Amino acid sequence: MKILSKRFVEEKKKIKNRFLYDIKTGIQLLKSTASAKFNETIEVHVSLNIDKKHSDQAIRTTVILPHGTGKNLCIATLVSPENFSEAHKAGSDIYGYDDLIENIKKNIINFDLLITTPDMMPKLVKLGRILGPKKLMPSPKMGTVTENIKNTIKEFKKGKIEYRTDKNYIVHMIVGKANFSEEQLLENMYTFFNSLELNKPLLVKGNFIKKITLCSTMGPGININYKTFY
Repeated sequence: MKILSKRFVEEKKKIKNRFLYDIKTGIQLLKSTASAKFNETIEVHVSLNIDKKHSDQAIRTTVILPHGTGKNLCIATLVSPENFSEAHKAGSDIYGYDDLIENIKKNIINFDLLITTPDMMPKLVKLGRILGPKKLMPSPKMGTVTENIKNTIKEFKKGKIEYRTDKNYIVHMIVGKANFSEEQLLENMYTFFNSLELNKPLLVKGNFIKKITLCSTMGPGININYKTFY
């Protein structure tokens, strides 16, 4: 049986069981319950009304949060040597060619995101078994395979983030840090929610969203009434 800390139990007392909060009140409550001794990450978990029999209804896309996630993203760029300068000036933390490929083969992966150009993809195909499970394999759909290295790096540094449905059709998304203002968290949440609505599968029947829960890293979950986003 999981033992709950005294701090967690006290914070949970602030939340009404099974009550649906409007998004503004939910964020206020969330900040008041993020009382750990470090700057907690703020997450939203969205359960979607998607038919599990249809795998084509799964969602995988990106969104640019106006205030980012609060995390310093370490970006690696696989490009030919003549593009090293462009990658460096755009803010890539790591960039390389054969040396970067060799490091990946050795499972030396000290980055959070890998960006590359289309001509480099044949070199990465054999590394799928290493990068795939870590969700680091570049993809044109995610914008991490691109001819415009400069803009792509800047977008991800600015706050572009990928999200996807898991096997239970739940989306888990980081929307900021506990030290973000209520306005920043609210704007990030609205941006994410609008992106989710835009990517709603055409064949979904009834309400698209079943449940929204907000929480901090060490805090209790807060149920949000999704209708308050409209």
